[in-house]
Amino acid sequence: MKKLSSIFYIAGFSLMLLAGFLQAFGQETGGKTYPLVTSFDARFDKLVPKGAKIEKLADGFSWVEGPVWDKKGKSLLFSDIPNNAIIKLQNTTTGVFLKPSGYTGSAPFTGREPGSNGLTFDREGRLTIAQHGDRRVVRREKDGSITVLAEKYEGKRLNSPNDLVFRSNGDLYFTDPPFGLPKILADPAKELSFQGVYRLSKDGKLELLNDEIRYPNGIAFSPDEKTLYVSNSERENPVWYAFDVKKDGSLGEKRVILDASEWKSLPGSPDGMKVDRNGYIFSGAPGGIRVFDPQDRKLLGVFEFDVPTANCSWGDDGSVLYITSNTAIYRIRLNTKGAKF
Repeated sequence: MKKLSSIFYIAGFSLMLLAGFLQAFGQETGGKTYPLVTSFDARFDKLVPKGAKIEKLADGFSWVEGPVWDKKGKSLLFSDIPNNAIIKLQNTTTGVFLKPSGYTGSAPFTGREPGSNGLTFDREGRLTIAQHGDRRVVRREKDGSITVLAEKYEGKRLNSPNDLVFRSNGDLYFTDPPFGLPKILADPAKELSFQGVYRLSKDGKLELLNDEIRYPNGIAFSPDEKTLYVSNSERENPVWYAFDVKKDGSLGEKRVILDASEWKSLPGSPDGMKVDRNGYIFSGAPGGIRVFDPQDRKLLGVFEFDVPTANCSWGDDGSVLYITSNTAIYRIRLNTKGAKF
């Protein structure tokens, strides 16, 4: 009997050790240990090196978004939106890069998302920022000063610019949902009757390209820049759209390239995205970062998380995918590189 009890004790102790290991290296939920790398297509297997794992680099933030690689500083910048800060990550060390990052007013901000969201660099290496609380797109000059690029359309304030991407000719495309407004669509300070996708030309002209998406969010170009992708973070219509880009920079009719309705029970929504050199889309989505081919509209694989996962970015030599998931930053090295990295 004592021998049997010892066996049970050893087995129980072993399970405790295993549980501790899982807690240290991944979150165990429903029999799964997150994050996971899950393939649905042979094309995905070619993207992910055998045995590659998702590594957690930093945690303890409020809600992380807008990751972008700073080539000059060899570091990752990302937004911690509720804390109104841009954070710099170098290796595994983090520090505040810019605060306030999205709301510079003196009155207390009454909403949940005052800070910056999407971040990108222009051709001169200047950081361009989508600011929620200040409801504008700005550029941080090399001396640290701020230049306002867009804050009004036809005399009315923008909602809360969310994500942005440059075209190689210098034009800036960005989305403007209401998520940064304290009461979202019902906010009394909302001046525009729609949510838009815009183009800010290199000469400073702001043009509305589309006003038909309820919650336009992530935005990215195909490698040849002939197609623009925009995600819709709407629970009733969680989809990714594609638009043909015309010669004058305007957009054709939108078309659905992936529908996330079957994953609505999972945490997250169609969100920020990046494109690799194959033209595959890597996007924040219900259940993690979903990778799909916009040409045949097939899901190739998923970097699975059990918490809302907003965005990703290429970094290092262009083959490392950095992921902003809820309160933490992760990375995984792949066999592909970001488009035009």
